[in-house]
Parts: sequence; C-alpha cells; structure tokens
Amino acid sequence: MADWSLFLSAFISSTLLPGGSELLLGYQVNASPERWLSLVAIATAGNLLGSMVTFAMGWWVASRYPAKFLNKPNDLKASTLLQRLGPFALLLAWLPIIGDPLCLVAGWLRFNIGLSLLLIGVGKLFRYIVVATAVLEVL
Repeated sequence: MADWSLFLSAFISSTLLPGGSELLLGYQVNASPERWLSLVAIATAGNLLGSMVTFAMGWWVASRYPAKFLNKPNDLKASTLLQRLGPFALLLAWLPIIGDPLCLVAGWLRFNIGLSLLLIGVGKLFRYIVVATAVLEVL
C-alpha cells in the first residue's frame, strides 16, 4: 500500500496539481533504507507518467488552440525556454512551478514523444536519486 501511495503522490505531483512526493519518498527511504532504489524507481515511474499525461494534454489542446494562446506567465517562460533549448529543456521538467508548464508546452509544440519521455525521465530520476541519497547520508 505504501508503494501505491508513493506512486500516486509522485503522479499527482507531476500534473498541474501540487503534491509532495519528495517528502513521502524521504519518509519511506528513512523507514526502509534497503529499498531506496526500488522506491526511487516507483516515484520516478509515477512522476514520469504524470508528466506524460500533462504532455498529452498539451498535445490535445494544440489541436484546438494555436500556440498564440500561450499567455500565462509560466507558459510563456516554458515556451521561451523550450524554443531556446529545444527538447533538452525537458531535463528541467522536475523543477517546481515551471516543470509542469514545460511538459504541457512541449506537448503543445508537438515535440517527439520518445525523446520527450527519455529527457523528462532522466531529469526526474536524477531528482529522486538526489532526494534518496540525501536521506541516506543523514542516516
């Protein structure tokens, strides 16, 4: 049950809704340090799936609204970053505030799905490894 709660927390955290998956991961790594790698994998999978749902939402919205409708401040920041760095900006999809709009706008701009999945996943995996190792260092 705890694994599902971590997965769901990570999923929700990577959609446009707020969440606290890092805190839950830290708690679970503290409670079961021998499982840190599987916990990181679970959190990464949930977070990546949530980001891809956000990416798909952007893809869907693009068919109904042209990119000129990107007018929210976070969407504009994400769009500027994506236009400057290309798909590699998705390595930053783990960042608070701008990460979700990055995924949404990348879908809107119809970035390659496979490359987007890879880059988002690498960034999120790195973030969760940092969280888990920080907790393990404290133990």
